[in-house]
Amino acid sequence: MKSLLARALTGAALILPASAALAADPFAACLSQLRAPALKAGVSAATFDANTANLAPDMAVIGLLDAQPEFKTPIWDYMAGLVDDERVADGQAGMARWQAELDRAAQRYGVDPATIAAVWGVESNFGRTLGGRPLLTSLSTLSCFGRRQAYFRGEFFATLKIIQDEHIAPDRLVGSWAGAFGQTQFMPSTYLRLAVDFDGDGRRDLVDSVPDALASTANFLKRAGWNPALAWGYEVRLPAGMDTAGAGRKNKRPMSSWARQGVTRADGQALPAGDSPAGLLLPAGRNGPAFLVTRNFDALYSYNAAESYALAIAHLSDRLRGGGPLVQAWPTDDPGLSRAERRELQRLLIARGYDLGEPDGMVGARTRQALQEAQRELGLPPDGRAGQKALKALRASAASRPGG
Repeated sequence: MKSLLARALTGAALILPASAALAADPFAACLSQLRAPALKAGVSAATFDANTANLAPDMAVIGLLDAQPEFKTPIWDYMAGLVDDERVADGQAGMARWQAELDRAAQRYGVDPATIAAVWGVESNFGRTLGGRPLLTSLSTLSCFGRRQAYFRGEFFATLKIIQDEHIAPDRLVGSWAGAFGQTQFMPSTYLRLAVDFDGDGRRDLVDSVPDALASTANFLKRAGWNPALAWGYEVRLPAGMDTAGAGRKNKRPMSSWARQGVTRADGQALPAGDSPAGLLLPAGRNGPAFLVTRNFDALYSYNAAESYALAIAHLSDRLRGGGPLVQAWPTDDPGLSRAERRELQRLLIARGYDLGEPDGMVGARTRQALQEAQRELGLPPDGRAGQKALKALRASAASRPGG
């Protein structure tokens, strides 16, 4: 009886009208609705149909919409992981290897090699971390569910145009959950507007061609208003009692005005003379590091609209030129960890019996969960945050064990 009923239900499903089938599958219904606007945007019917026929949503990307590290991570953790001695050394080695291409890009686009390399380092760790999510899957999901669907639909259509017009295979278009891809993580629409063929092979290849990626980044920053005559800004010292109520990247005043108020560079050098506009950036408040930032900082900000992100690139570029760490300490009694220290923390957790796989310095859900449990055992607040206090406690515990 049951098999007869099952066959009957199966047969009924097969003869359901297409509209009813689509209603039962919101993702399929959404893709169907996207076909007409995609064609209007320049995607051919053949391209759309061939590349959406077997798509399935990846709902994990929806949760990542509200978990971006630039906005969720304390600034001292964010900076510690992105600008450490390891990244500086890797960046200087990369600059030496690609010096000719960087110099040529600097000459053509007016963006200095250290800034180009800093974007490369922050975006993909100099090509080591390109992301592994298929763009079509991520962007189609974000086009149909969650916030900012109109924005992601534009990027989804742009990805289809890249496949169609640039003849790039879909399996080469993998990247971040939000759809950024390549050595310097361009969004698809940015690729269509600003990517360049710099190695002369007739293709704009941001995945496998370092010269194309570096020059495309320089072109982006030039179009964003980069001025080769300006620094991005400076770490500064503020005079005691200075009113910082007007602080903010957008509230720019002439550099000479800041100098008259007693603002000085943290490295002891004088502020540049003249009236170049600069804003006072206080990413951790009055008691943390302070920066005067120019319009070049705004160009960095336009790459990924977060001040912490722009500051990481700016500071890394200074380090790649030979500059030192920030002078002023972050206002915390529990500073962040470098990637080497994060790997050490993971090794110490593994030694306690936690299965974390190979230590990679990436503090993901498994590492945070293991750290929370270890923190409880060690009498620390179980917040899962990988900071200096947690690392020191794990070190002490390991040293106290037999054979430690």
